Amino acid sequence: MKTIIFYINTVSGGGAEKVIIQLAHYFANKGFRSVLLTSFVEKNEYPVPSNVERLSIEQEETKQSRLKRNWSRIKFLRQLCKREKPIAVVSFMAAPNFRNICATAGLPVKCILSVRNDPKEEYSGFWGKIVGKFLFRFADGIVFQTSQAKEWFPKNIQKNSAIILNPVQESFYQVKRVSSPRDIVTCGRLNPQKNHAMLIGAFAQIAKEFPNENLLIYGSGELKQNLQKLIENLNLQKRVFLMGTTDKVEEVLSKAKIFVLSSDYEGMPNALMEAMTVGLPCISTDCPCGGPKKLIKDKQNGLLVPCKNEGELALAMEKLLSSKNLAEEIGINARKTAQSFAHPIIFKQWKQYLDSIIVNTNPLKKDKEDAL
Repeated sequence: MKTIIFYINTVSGGGAEKVIIQLAHYFANKGFRSVLLTSFVEKNEYPVPSNVERLSIEQEETKQSRLKRNWSRIKFLRQLCKREKPIAVVSFMAAPNFRNICATAGLPVKCILSVRNDPKEEYSGFWGKIVGKFLFRFADGIVFQTSQAKEWFPKNIQKNSAIILNPVQESFYQVKRVSSPRDIVTCGRLNPQKNHAMLIGAFAQIAKEFPNENLLIYGSGELKQNLQKLIENLNLQKRVFLMGTTDKVEEVLSKAKIFVLSSDYEGMPNALMEAMTVGLPCISTDCPCGGPKKLIKDKQNGLLVPCKNEGELALAMEKLLSSKNLAEEIGINARKTAQSFAHPIIFKQWKQYLDSIIVNTNPLKKDKEDAL
């Protein structure tokens, strides 16, 4: 049985984490031995299907210097590849991508990377650019989510790549919305990228106009206390609620009136895709690296607003809350759009791409092997 290793730092609390689990499960169902490897174990991890083997480099995240941490994780992955002899290692996110390139160098293992966020942010700084602009050329394949993300990289890196959207789980396609939905909902980590502060400020502008609607923010993160203070400063304690994490996202979306994504940057936002699949009228910032714009045709299947523009976001929420007909039309069109990213379609694209990579050899990587 052929083995594929899927590597990510954790499988807790994010869209990429959901996708890599689903991807490993898909390949297990296709007759592969799927090994899901994480850098460390966290609380509240997503469940891993029984046909996917679960390994972790560390049982708890070690507090080492960046150099020591990367070296120990690269060493573990390389030893794992030598022992298990996988046909490929598929990694998600910046740090695992870097370690994948280093660990598989000189080994008869295909190195496949996936860029899950805006590369301008994910590969920022001197060392980030070294990885993204130079080391990526030694990968056998790279999966991007948008053309804007792909274009950040040099041409010789782009040619080995594919653009594949995120899949949405079948359960979201089965959701029936309640007859009388309420409230504005968002889902995402409480961190600067998601810019929940702007969303709270925009809601404050329309709260009096819509006294029956509340703002529910699902997710956890380092900005929880800051956001709670902002809510209190705006006297919105009875209108805006930090709900924490939930494993019942489908139920949450089925009861909501609209969904808002207020991020400053994103890859291909799973939360937005899930909301569109349920048929929720959605608003999103038109943020780099182009994920929301690829999903939403403005005023047809959603509304796009400029990044970091609280006033425009408030107007967009007001528009959907004020017009039931417009909201219903946008929700119906969003559900239609979601048919294009159902998981059988997306995973078939992954399978076809991996098949093409396994047959071919990256000459740049071969040169590196010969040099070692």
